[in-house]
Amino acid sequence: MPDPTLSESEFRARFLSQFQDPAFESLKEELYRISTAAWDGYSHHRKSPRTRKAGPGFADPDYDLAVDWIAAHEAIRKAQERHEDKASPNSVLLINGSARNEHTCPGEMSKSYRLVQIAKAALSEQGDVEVEVLDLSRLTAEYGREIHPCKSCFSTSAALCHWPCSCYPNYSLGQTHDWMNDIYPLWVRAHGIMIVTPVNWYQATSLLKLMIDRLVCADGGNPDPTSTQGKKAQLAKELELAGWPYPRHLSGRQFAVVTHGDSAGAESLRRNLVDWLQDMELESAGDLAEVDRYIGYWKPYATSHEELDADKAVQEEVANAARTLREAVIAKRSGRMTSAGSNLRELRQK
Repeated sequence: MPDPTLSESEFRARFLSQFQDPAFESLKEELYRISTAAWDGYSHHRKSPRTRKAGPGFADPDYDLAVDWIAAHEAIRKAQERHEDKASPNSVLLINGSARNEHTCPGEMSKSYRLVQIAKAALSEQGDVEVEVLDLSRLTAEYGREIHPCKSCFSTSAALCHWPCSCYPNYSLGQTHDWMNDIYPLWVRAHGIMIVTPVNWYQATSLLKLMIDRLVCADGGNPDPTSTQGKKAQLAKELELAGWPYPRHLSGRQFAVVTHGDSAGAESLRRNLVDWLQDMELESAGDLAEVDRYIGYWKPYATSHEELDADKAVQEEVANAARTLREAVIAKRSGRMTSAGSNLRELRQK
C-alpha cells in the first residue's frame, strides 16, 4: 500500500493548520517550536511515549506497556469486579446513538435523546436500578471528544486485537482524545445495555458504528499485549493457530434495542444490532425489548418532534422495552433467568 508518511514541511503545514483563530497570530513563534516537537515525535514514531514495565500477571513482565493502556486495563478490571459483586446495585447503560445535539449543528436535540429520557424514567421508576447515560452526540458537540476508527487488527489475528484496544492513543499521529477507554468500563460494569438510535441511510449512525467497531476487542480480544510484544502480527498468528480461546468479555449481560426512522431501515437496523449483541453473547431481554418503529412516517422532518409528541404508543413501547430490560436484569441477577430468550411474560405471571 502507498506510504502515508509526510515530509517535514507537509507535516508542519498540517499541524499548524488547526490554529486558524486570529488569537493565535501573536503565538507564531511558540507554535512553530511546538510543531518542531510534534515533528520529532512523528518522525521517530513515538506512538506511546510514556511506558512502564508490565509487571506480574503478564506473559512478559519486562515488556514496556503504555501507561494509557495500563490505566484502561485497570479501569476495566475494577468495572468487572463491580459487575460480579452480588451486593452491587443493578446497573443499566443507556446509549443515545444519535449525532444531533442542540448545542451545535443543527441546534436541536434529537428524538432519540427524548426517547432515552423516557427509557431512563422507566428504568428508574422502581428505584432499584442505577442508570448511566452514554450520549454519543457528545462526539459532535464537545471539544476534544473522539472515537477513532478501528484498524481491523482482529482481521489479522484475534490475538493481535487487544482488550482494551491498544491502537490508541497514538501520539505520533495525533490520534488522541479517544473516548473508548472511558466507554469500555461502562459496558463492563453494566448488567444491562439499552441502545436507542435513529436510522441514518438504512444504517447505524456513524457515531454508533464507530463504537460498535471498537468493541470488537470485547469479543475474543487479547487481554495481554505482552504476549504479542505489542503489535507483532506473526506472534499473534502463532498464538491464534495454537488454539485461541476467543474470550467473550461482555457475555451474559442483558440488552434492549430501540431503532426508529421516518421511512425505511428501522427493522433491518434493529435486526443488525440484535445480531451483533447476541454474537458477543449478550442476551436479549425478550421480544418487548426489541423495538423498531417509524415516527412521522413520510411526514416532513420539520414536524418530527410534534409527531413524537403525538405518538403516545411509541413512547409507551420505549418505556416498556426499558421495563422489560429492568426485569431481565433483576431476574438474571437473582438466578431466575439463566439463558438468553427466557420468556419474561411467564416470569411476570409467577
